Order: sequence, then structure tokens, then C-alpha cells
Amino acid sequence: MSRAFWFVLAAMAAVGVVFAVWPGLDLAVAHLFYDGGGFIGASPLARAARDFFRISPFVVLAGFIIPYLQARWGKNAEYWLVHSFASLGRPAAVIGGALARAIRWFGANLRWAPDGRSVVFLIASIAIGSGLIVNLGLKDHAHRPRPVHIVEFGGKDAFRPWDRFDGACKKNCGFASGEAASAFWMVAPALLAPPPWRAPAVAAALVFGTGASVLRMAFGGHFLSDVLFGGLISLLVLFAVRRFVWPRGAP
Repeated sequence: MSRAFWFVLAAMAAVGVVFAVWPGLDLAVAHLFYDGGGFIGASPLARAARDFFRISPFVVLAGFIIPYLQARWGKNAEYWLVHSFASLGRPAAVIGGALARAIRWFGANLRWAPDGRSVVFLIASIAIGSGLIVNLGLKDHAHRPRPVHIVEFGGKDAFRPWDRFDGACKKNCGFASGEAASAFWMVAPALLAPPPWRAPAVAAALVFGTGASVLRMAFGGHFLSDVLFGGLISLLVLFAVRRFVWPRGAP
């Protein structure tokens, strides 16, 4: 495995130990976003920002998949794009239609289209990390109440540290953060950027993930440990998948 993989694994272990030994850190950070009457993120502007952070990773993923498919399937790829995004709701449908028009505008010679390994890397990393491990695994089985649901912030449930899987939440719970996981997945497409642009692209992806995570805490949707674990799990998976897809060295 790469040095980045081992660095992320060590960071995850450190986060786990720190928040298990001092679980009050989660409450202290959550209080920074709580004004006594509610969490400060509950506003129309913040909800619009959440939609941006939530949808953008899938727009980026489609921006890689559709050129790849279009080079092989032609206009059928545009049809798939529009209808797939429409199933996610009106905002996503508008974005999907705009992306399809942009692809059509730039033409189908697609000299910049990704290769098959790159597409496998992107799909597998988000499906395993954000999809399988975080959303289908931890969120439905860790039972951790979200900040907005606990007594300290006006809710009815008792606070639980990240390592206690005996909370009152039954499904779609706080640990770990799915939106943080998908936001930090943006590092995956950044790693496919040409070498001169790769470092700035990775830095921008990390800023994107941080912004999405802070917003989720401002909503009262997650504790700090939730977003840290969500992001680190996503990064760990994408570095592992990267090594599997390119065993002799990534591009």
C-alpha cells in the first residue's frame, strides 16, 4: 500500500483513540454551532449549500462516466445521464441536463475521456467507501444519535461516544457521516488530474470535504468524530482501490 494509505490509517486510529478517551470533545465542538435555541446551520442558504455539497460528487462522477460511455455508446449516454439525475429530484435533474448539454457542446471525439481503469477506480471507491461501509454499514448499525437528537441540544436521546453502539437511534444514524465521506471522495478524481494540476486539485478536494463537514456540524447532523471518520474511511478506501486498480503504480 502507498504511504498515503498508511498515513490515513494512522490518522483514523488516532482519531478513534482520542474521541474514545475524551468523548466530551464531540460535545464541546457541537456547542460551538449551537446558540441555545437551535443549531446555527438551519437556514435556507445553508440548505442550498448542503445541496451543492451533496450533489457535486455525483456530478463530478458523471462528468467522468458519461464521456467514457459516450465514446462507446454515443447519445445513449446522454439519455442515461438525464434520466439518472432526474430520479434524484429537480435540482439534480437541472444539473444533469446542463451537464448533458455541455458534453454535447464539446463534442464526442473526447480525447480527454478517462480510460476504463479510471472509471472503475472512481465508481468502486465511492461505492465501497461512502456507499457500502458508511451508509449501508455504519449508519444503520452504529445507532449513534445525532447532535440535534440528544438531550444536551434539546432532543430526547442520550449522547453516545463513537465507540458505543447502544444508542437510541435505529436507522440512518449519525456515525459515520455519509456526506463527509462522499465529499472527501472528491480526492479520487483529483488524483486523476495531470501531474502539474494534481496537488492543487487534491488541496481543493480537501477544502471541499472540510466545508461539507463543517456544514453538517452546523446543522446539528453530525459530531466532529462522525465527519472525521466519514472522511478518513473514504480516503482509506480510495487509496486501497487505487492500489488494486493500478498494482504497478497509479498514473
